[in-house]
Amino acid sequence: MKKIIVFGGLNLDVSIHSDRVPNVGDYIIGKDFVSTSGGKGGNQAVAAARMGADTFMVGKVGNDHHGRRLTAELTSHGVSVMNVSVTARAATGVAMVVRCGGGYFTITDPGANAKMSYDEVRAAIHGLGQHNNIFLETSGADFDVSMDALACAKRNKLYTILSYAGLKDLPDEAYKDLDLLIVNRTETARLTGIRPANDELCEMALNLFLDRGVKNVIILLKDRGSATMVDGTYVRVPGYKVDVVDASCGGDTYVGGLASQLADGVSLVDSMKFATAAAALSLTKVGTQESIPSWADVNDFLQKNGN
Repeated sequence: MKKIIVFGGLNLDVSIHSDRVPNVGDYIIGKDFVSTSGGKGGNQAVAAARMGADTFMVGKVGNDHHGRRLTAELTSHGVSVMNVSVTARAATGVAMVVRCGGGYFTITDPGANAKMSYDEVRAAIHGLGQHNNIFLETSGADFDVSMDALACAKRNKLYTILSYAGLKDLPDEAYKDLDLLIVNRTETARLTGIRPANDELCEMALNLFLDRGVKNVIILLKDRGSATMVDGTYVRVPGYKVDVVDASCGGDTYVGGLASQLADGVSLVDSMKFATAAAALSLTKVGTQESIPSWADVNDFLQKNGN
């Protein structure tokens, strides 16, 4: 199995359920408060590791209790933290998550994540990266550092995956550095001007991404599953109907599960099927990293559902 090098945000997630979206000045009684290790980078690394992949986290935390907690819990899930550095210049990143109506919204302070330098990421790529190992990048760090890191990984012949969750549009040259781009419906609309409300529009958006130079694209379609193009043919992998308790880690579980399968030489479509099952299971539990299933859990789920 190939190594997976994950570069992205590490946050302490504080999450609470609300019966409705608050208005300015509201005082609302919530319930089911949880405080968990999170950040899109950390979540995706844990998902990959729990699916059996040899996973290495690249990131930064503050010199505080939260940072020590995040690195300890990454280690407990089997993620190497040898390339997670500590800074005294900022506190560990924090994300505040409000769960409401089966969905959620998040406010984040990147904290130490924003102090990660390109030189640190480059050193990790050179130290860990070997031909065709996987470099999985997501949001959390400085945008320019992230783009430079992506180009560095490509120059070093790693298989590059970007789980896009940025606040900025991707520069044209970034698409050419990508072996796989993963976006959701909202991000697709932002980057292409096409909202993938049906299969025809989804295929149009996928082809537009491919025309920009990316090798492969997956669009996450929430309850409709996910879609891609394989040798010019549109393929949609349907989702599963489950009782949604907390959707906040579904996307990250999908991405980490997908990367673990690609690292094991599984085809893109079969990796998407596995990732879909992993994401469905994560939706049935509250929290982020503790909601991520194991490889055995996903296999049992697939067998029970006839796959």
